[in-house]
Amino acid sequence: MNSDAFPAAEALLLPGARTGRDPARSIKRGPSRLPPDVVAATQRERLLDGLVHTVAQQGYQHATVSDICRAAGVTRPVFYELFSGKEDAFLAAHRHGTGVVIRRMAAAFAAAPDWCTGIRESLRALLNLLAGVPAFATMAVIEIEAVGPAGRREIAQLLTRFRAFFAEVPEPPGGVGVEALVDAVVGGVYRTLHRAIDAGRTDQLPDLLPALSLFCLAPFLGPDEAHRRLVAVPTVPAAPATSASSAAPPQVTAAGPDADGDPSCTRIDPPDTGQ
Repeated sequence: MNSDAFPAAEALLLPGARTGRDPARSIKRGPSRLPPDVVAATQRERLLDGLVHTVAQQGYQHATVSDICRAAGVTRPVFYELFSGKEDAFLAAHRHGTGVVIRRMAAAFAAAPDWCTGIRESLRALLNLLAGVPAFATMAVIEIEAVGPAGRREIAQLLTRFRAFFAEVPEPPGGVGVEALVDAVVGGVYRTLHRAIDAGRTDQLPDLLPALSLFCLAPFLGPDEAHRRLVAVPTVPAAPATSASSAAPPQVTAAGPDADGDPSCTRIDPPDTGQ
């Protein structure tokens, strides 16, 4: 069985969105009519949920495999059939959860009429998802640092995927290099999220949308024009959950300047987020 496989409905959920002992996913003792791969997938989901809650509550260093199994209602032998150890399970939860986040952001970006709106709406999706599952936010943004070199590699890969949303930004004023500026913006957004989550303000993350949207646009448009764009553009309705579950966001052809003839917020292709 592919260890990264999840039932389609579960692919939309962040790890930690449910408890590991969710009764709806209980597997009755004795002969089961469920195929072995379905049983294994269900146990894996429960373990990832149990891991997220355990790590968020106890910290990565203090969480044990026994704690995770207890939270999931799954035995240690089953855990070791699915994962090589705590780090392997943690990275699996992180990769699956951040993949859900990136897909939801990409769907919001693709539904927007232009780049400026796309950046704002993808940020909205990110902030709402993390605020909705605070245990995952703590595990993925704070506790990932305790994993060591493998955790640092995961952070670097995640930030690279975030950079894809800035793949076709307008040339910044003053001859500033685009790559360095995008790195600064992406890093600044990530550290802002880290500070808020670490301070216990995860539920307040959506309140950061105006500041982070301006922060992302201003280096490329100038602060005045960025503010004007953000005030002028309408809010895009949230994409249906099913649209975010596809492996790759829909492709959209560039449509040239906006209605005012200003090329600074042209319609661009959705980012290739590596999914």
